[in-house]
Amino acid sequence: MLLSSRASNATVGAPVPARIARIDTGVISTILSTQVQRCRYAGKVTSVDDQSPSVPVMTLEQAQIRAAWLAEAPQRVVIGLVGAPGSGKSTVSDHLTASLLSAVAVPMDGFHFSNEVLRDLGRRQRKGAPDTFDVAGYVALLQRLRADAGVVYAPRFDRSLEESIGSAIAVAPECRVVVTEGNYLLAQDYGWDAVRSHLDEVWYLDVPRESLVKRLVARRVSHGHPEAEARAWVDNVDSPNIDHVVATAHKADFILTIPEAQGAQGEQ
Repeated sequence: MLLSSRASNATVGAPVPARIARIDTGVISTILSTQVQRCRYAGKVTSVDDQSPSVPVMTLEQAQIRAAWLAEAPQRVVIGLVGAPGSGKSTVSDHLTASLLSAVAVPMDGFHFSNEVLRDLGRRQRKGAPDTFDVAGYVALLQRLRADAGVVYAPRFDRSLEESIGSAIAVAPECRVVVTEGNYLLAQDYGWDAVRSHLDEVWYLDVPRESLVKRLVARRVSHGHPEAEARAWVDNVDSPNIDHVVATAHKADFILTIPEAQGAQGEQ
């Protein structure tokens, strides 16, 4: 079950969760009193103006505060962190989970089709595109995470191997917050439209395109690809994927902005 309309009850006088009592109270008041103009709770989208919805913006510190506040719910909370390739999703999700008492990051990337399967499908040269993932498997995992019963094991993508490793991430029953990050959490094609209903909120990580390209080229070079080959991959494969993700940003509940130095650390 998704959260009830907790966001609409957030006020300046709202109690500060014990998990974040060390953070400046002025910042806490700001994010808890923000009128969430576009959020999904209990399967509904509410908006001040559904025709041209306004998406609130928050910083990483504010995101940590909001995650801790959401964690006060009686049931497990699943937060989606969406962003283009190279936006720093893994780094940000690590920051978020480290700031909470009981949280774990479960990346969407663990559901990459294997290279063998991609070759059989004729999609190996487009790895990372929306149709190169086991979307149904990812949705099934989200359903299990929402059930909140027993230990749930999730796969992890190993970038050095360019393959996923099964059952590599354990989510214990007592885990109160799951941060699941990926490119296509708000996409509507190839089955991705089934994802959103399993997430309490989705935050879009906003990074300038030039920074994305720079990070993606550097990442491929760091894994042994010649620079010319790396740039060709980014131009022909990553760039269309960036376009696909950016087109979904308006559907997010929050836009998350972070300093370049913080986001560049993981380059995911």
